[in-house]
Amino acid sequence: MIEGRKEIFQIVFVLVALVFLIKLFAIQVIDDRYAQLAASNSIMKEVDYPFRGLIYDRHGNLLVYNSPEYDLMVVTREVKQLDTARFCEVFDINKDQLLAIFRDLRARKEYSQFKPTVFIRQLSNYDFAKIQENLDEFAGFYIQPRTSRAYETNTMANALGYISEISKTQLDRDSSHIYRQGDYIGQSGIEGYYETTLRGQRGVRYKLRNVKGIEKGRFKNGEFDTLSVPGQNLITTIDAELQRYGEKLMKGKVGSVVAIEPSTGEILSFISGPSYDPTMLTGRRFSSNFSLVSNDSTKPLFPRPLMAMYPPGSIFKMVQTLIGLQEGVLSYETRFPCDRSLVNCHNHPNPVNLHGAIQYSCNPYFHQAFRRIINQNKSTNTFTDSRIGLDNWREYVGRFGLGAPLGVDLPGEKGGQMPSSRLYNRIYGEGRWKFSTIYSLSIGQGEMLVTPLQMANLAAIIANKGYFYTPHLIKAIEDGEIDPRFRVRRETDIDSAYFSFVQDAMSDAILGTASRAVIPGIVLCGKTGTAQNPHGADHSVFMAFAPKDNPKIAIAVYVENAGWGGRAAASTASLMIEKYLTGEVKRKALEDYVLKGEFLDRVVRATSTLEAD
Repeated sequence: MIEGRKEIFQIVFVLVALVFLIKLFAIQVIDDRYAQLAASNSIMKEVDYPFRGLIYDRHGNLLVYNSPEYDLMVVTREVKQLDTARFCEVFDINKDQLLAIFRDLRARKEYSQFKPTVFIRQLSNYDFAKIQENLDEFAGFYIQPRTSRAYETNTMANALGYISEISKTQLDRDSSHIYRQGDYIGQSGIEGYYETTLRGQRGVRYKLRNVKGIEKGRFKNGEFDTLSVPGQNLITTIDAELQRYGEKLMKGKVGSVVAIEPSTGEILSFISGPSYDPTMLTGRRFSSNFSLVSNDSTKPLFPRPLMAMYPPGSIFKMVQTLIGLQEGVLSYETRFPCDRSLVNCHNHPNPVNLHGAIQYSCNPYFHQAFRRIINQNKSTNTFTDSRIGLDNWREYVGRFGLGAPLGVDLPGEKGGQMPSSRLYNRIYGEGRWKFSTIYSLSIGQGEMLVTPLQMANLAAIIANKGYFYTPHLIKAIEDGEIDPRFRVRRETDIDSAYFSFVQDAMSDAILGTASRAVIPGIVLCGKTGTAQNPHGADHSVFMAFAPKDNPKIAIAVYVENAGWGGRAAASTASLMIEKYLTGEVKRKALEDYVLKGEFLDRVVRATSTLEAD
């Protein structure tokens, strides 16, 4: 029995030995890959970074492209007798900087003396041309080509976004395991939202190198190489010329301009002021420039159309009108006195019907109209009745795309705030609030907040007489389709006849509260607003669409601390509409007025309570 086991162990031992001998024979004699490796000292793996997809405007004008750059890589194991003085001369750095780079290199978690590691990042074409002929003097160093973003225009930064090296946190969260340390990734805007579309697919090349670090050709004639796959190109909905003009008008101001094509939901302009030059966040100066931009007190990185939330002011009276009509608590001829004991107003004919209330933006009228919407005697208890009415109102408001993100194809969209009974129960306690607690909502104030994008979408809804398409920034994807949800028509379920009535009133409102906005030959429908600001001068608000019949553009302008909506916001919107519909601006005096921005200096808070809003 024991002898049998001994023989089995001997047989197993011999078989294992034979396996190892056969493998060794294959490595040393049959497969010449390892012979080549020994002869050349190493095989260098070089990543073939893909070209990131290009970005165009709606007319095919190039906005974003790729510019070549180079990373200087090092395999520290192969660095022999480095002439530091010569290295510093070639790479235009001093000895202290060189030592600091080596210290930083060895401190990195991913560092290995046997693997290539980035030594100097993002050398430009000019830098590469200077060092190319001298690189063979420094064993262990080689060039890794890649690309960075470049721009045809210095506008649209907040919409386009930027790319930068992937962070440790992002790398840890990458469940796809596609990214590696040192890869670039879209961090904001279109670059961030469409990262998977734009990034492409990396390839790899294997190169032979001798003991001096000199390349000796491709390993196995490229048998194991893979080609990179470029990212897909994007065509945006943006009109680049309109975008440039809008940013010119908003220079020196804080606020937003958003323009939408009502029939499609395509965003024509997406302007955040102040902004920054997108070229600042590219190349070797990215880190220093990013610190400069991110620490700017005016917050140029903050995409105001998407994330800033403000009280809408009087433009919200259009929503109140439509809800009141649909609920049957208002009619075209409903009249209320302009009772300033309820809420302050300005001089205008008194009393007025619903058309006149919109035309002259009568605050007391909408105070009383909102009471009818909220208190419909559905309960004998006034507190319960107010709760029922507010929640019914909140449901209507949600159909206008308010109180929640619209779903635009950009990261970080805010949904604003449209209060419900739950909010007031939390603030005041259940059964302890009623209409008199919340009446400020009637004129777009109080606990109500919207984004500029939602304001522009509201203008598009009125232009379309009751429906909208989710606003979006991408019109087409090369070899792909845009998200089908951008083709879905979203209804407000309010009778289109009521929208026709509101359109007529908004057309007359231009003459009543925003005469600067009148464009010769174009019928414009608009509504001004003045949003109260407890921290300083009030904000100027305006939304509009044009032409009245078959609207081509809907727009919202929000200028912080500029006071009455009929001045800064209405003037800016009117110029943008003229530019888009006619291709030129003939009202140079109005253009100069907006560019100078004198309204920012002389406006005071009292103004908005005295003039029509």
